[in-house]
Amino acid sequence: MYKFIFGTVGLVLFLLFRFVFRWRVSGLENIPSGGAVLAANHQSFWDIPLIALSVHRRVHFMAKEELFQIPVFGSVIRSVLAFPVKRGAPDRAAIRHAIEKLQEGDLVVIFPEGTRSKTGKMGKFEPGAALIAMKAGVPMVPTGIIGTDRILRKGSFFSRIEIHFGQPVPTGPAENVEGKKTLEEIGLAVRSSLEKILNRIS
Repeated sequence: MYKFIFGTVGLVLFLLFRFVFRWRVSGLENIPSGGAVLAANHQSFWDIPLIALSVHRRVHFMAKEELFQIPVFGSVIRSVLAFPVKRGAPDRAAIRHAIEKLQEGDLVVIFPEGTRSKTGKMGKFEPGAALIAMKAGVPMVPTGIIGTDRILRKGSFFSRIEIHFGQPVPTGPAENVEGKKTLEEIGLAVRSSLEKILNRIS
């Protein structure tokens, strides 16, 4: 499973998650065989390698460009096919790259909040994740994560981390104007599903 993070770092993280933090994965059957946006809540930098180790196929990550400058961690997220996105304004190059990978049938992870939650509660969703999914014509899979905010903190050993992939939320191709859902409707549907997932696994 750790083959999607290359080398020793991937093995160490796999063992850390599995045996120290009682890592549990569920809902993998809900991930479509083709392209899809995995829309996850965002607690910690550890969310990226956690998802990469949980999914048994190629997955790309949209991550803020500042993360790539962090020693060691920058190398880790590059190894799981993360690509940088500039914050504060639409990054057209990152959007095009995400759409291209989705249309090739790969998975792309996007954190709709745009940043990590400092309170443990989900923040406001940005419309970018739904826009990318709609333009690529792929569904969004609500991805709930708990416990990564406690990794390596004092007293955190043998606590639990869990990830659950919910039922896909369809978006439809952007060209299909008739009956097309709005970005707000898609975002609300994903958020509602995520809230239910987090309440269930917490």
